Amino acid sequence: MGAEYIPVLLLGALAFAFAVFSVTLATLTGPKRYNRAKRDAYECGIDPTPQPMGGGHFSIKYYLTAMLFIIFDIEIVFLYPWAVSFGLMGVFALVEVILFIVTVFCVYLFVWRRGGLEWD
Repeated sequence: MGAEYIPVLLLGALAFAFAVFSVTLATLTGPKRYNRAKRDAYECGIDPTPQPMGGGHFSIKYYLTAMLFIIFDIEIVFLYPWAVSFGLMGVFALVEVILFIVTVFCVYLFVWRRGGLEWD
C-alpha cells in the first residue's frame, strides 16, 4: 500500500543527506579567521544604524502595499487553471471569469481612489 511513496521518501532522504553533508563540509573546510568586521551586520556598505527598543517603526503604507500585492497576486493565480482548461468549460466559464475580473477591477479602482497606491 505504501510502496508508491518509496521514491518520494528516498528523494527526501537524499535531499536531507545532501544538506547535512554540505553544511558539515563547509564547517570543516571553511576559513576560521573571524574578526570584528566579519561579525558585524552588513547593510549595503553603510554602517549599521542603532535600532530603538522594539525594532523601530514602519509606516502603515508598507503593510498595506504588501497586503495589496498578496491579494492581487493570489487573484491572478486563480486565472491560470481557467486559462489551461478554457476550451473544455465553454461559455459558462467565460461568464464566470468575466465576473471575477470585473470584481478584481472594482477592488483595484476602490484602492486607487482611496490612495492605497500612493507612496507619499
